[in-house]
Amino acid sequence: MSERRTPSLEPGTTVLMSGGTRGIGLAIAVRLAQAGANIVMLAKTDKPHPVLPGTLQEAADAVVAAGGHAHSVVGDVRVDEDIERAVAQAMERFGRIDVVVNNASAIDLSPTQALTPKRYDLMQDINVRGTFMLSRAAMPHLLEQRQPRVLSLSPPLNPTPQWLGAHTAYTVAKFGMTMVTLGLAAEFGDRGLSATTLWPRTTIATAAVSNLLGGDKVMRLSRTPQIYADAAFEVLACPGTYAGRSVIVEDVLEACGVTDFSQYAAVPGTPDSAMFPDIFLD
Repeated sequence: MSERRTPSLEPGTTVLMSGGTRGIGLAIAVRLAQAGANIVMLAKTDKPHPVLPGTLQEAADAVVAAGGHAHSVVGDVRVDEDIERAVAQAMERFGRIDVVVNNASAIDLSPTQALTPKRYDLMQDINVRGTFMLSRAAMPHLLEQRQPRVLSLSPPLNPTPQWLGAHTAYTVAKFGMTMVTLGLAAEFGDRGLSATTLWPRTTIATAAVSNLLGGDKVMRLSRTPQIYADAAFEVLACPGTYAGRSVIVEDVLEACGVTDFSQYAAVPGTPDSAMFPDIFLD
C-alpha cells in the first residue's frame, strides 16, 4: 500500500445515517467513529433478526469501541415521524448535524413481470423517498454548518440497455437515489452543501451479495465493506473535492494514494483481477 495523505473530520462532526446495523453502513459508521465522529443511526433492528446479523445496540457498541459517540433511533426511514424524531434526537444529543449518509437500501433483482407491487413500492420508499426525506428533514441543520455533506450509496447514472433492462425496478430505485443526491447538490451547492454518491467497482461481501447476487462463490470474489468505508471517509473528509459528483470507491482511494487493494479481499490472497464486478458499471 502506498503512502497516503491523512484527511480528517472536524471535531464533533455529527453523522445522521439511515440503517447501519450491519455490512457497509456499519463499516462506514465505525470508520467515521475512529475519527471521533458522533453517529446517529435510524434503523429498525433493535432486536436480533432471524437471518441477518447485527442490532442497533451492537452497532452503537462498535461505534463507541472505535472512539466515537453513538445514538440509536429505532425507526423506519419510510416513516416521516421516525425521520423527524431522528433529526430531533440528533440535535438534542449533539447539537448539530454535519453529515447525512443515505445507506438504507432495498434490493430486488426480479424481472418486471415477476416483481410484486409491494416489492416495487418498498424499493421506491426506502431508496428514493427515504433518501429524499431524510436529507430534507436534516437540511435546515446541515446548512447551519461550515461543511454540510450528504453521501448516498448509489451508482452513477448509466442508462444503457444493459442495466435498464437487467432489473428495471431496482435500477430505477438506485438511480433515483442518485438523482435525489445530485439534485440536492445543484439546489443547495451555493449554500455550501456537498452532496455525493459513491459506488464500488466490485461486489462487496454483504448479506445482499450472499443472498441475491451469487451466494458463496461471489462472496469469495468480493471485497470487504472496509473498502467502501475508507472511500466514504475520504469523500466526507474532503467534501469540496467530491461535491456534486458520482464517484467510484476504487477511484477515490487511488486518488489518495492507494495502489494495492489486496488488503480488502474478502478471501486473503484473491487477486484483484479475479474480483467480481458490481452492477451498473460498464
